Amino acid sequence: MPEPARFLLVDDDATFSRILARGLGRQGFECRCCSSAEDALACCEDFAPSHILLDLNMPGQSGLAVLPALRSLAPDAALVVLTGYSSIATAVEAIKLGATQYLCKPATIEEILLAFSGQRPAAEHAPQPPSLERLEWEHLQRVLNENQGNISATARALGMHRRTLQRKLQKRPVRR
Repeated sequence: MPEPARFLLVDDDATFSRILARGLGRQGFECRCCSSAEDALACCEDFAPSHILLDLNMPGQSGLAVLPALRSLAPDAALVVLTGYSSIATAVEAIKLGATQYLCKPATIEEILLAFSGQRPAAEHAPQPPSLERLEWEHLQRVLNENQGNISATARALGMHRRTLQRKLQKRPVRR
């Protein structure tokens, strides 16, 4: 009988991680939860996960920053990025760094398992173009990524005050 899949859940939202771990556990998967990038690196060596679910926006080191290190510690593990702060720029960067898939929160256990299997959940096609707020969010994320996450450099490049940029980045992105 094959060994059950081993999920490493890396998210600073302890409630979300606990609920997801319980749901995956009911389906026969073994799970470990980590609330920071540093914890994930330490746990990855001992646990040897076959699947890693990684949040991008965490206190301390971000998910994008730790992604290459997780990849080197568990090169055969499927790695899915799940974030509430999605943007095209971070999705492209995550895939370049070795993520298998990139999902936006909220996501169901079924959608997460589909992503790990290499499939994409059925996409809902918006009948209208993205809103101005969504386009602004995407642009901010692209320029922030070009400046390696440096808020001050990004604010200068955008011609806006650093505090204004920080407030805009703390908000959740608009869906469409």
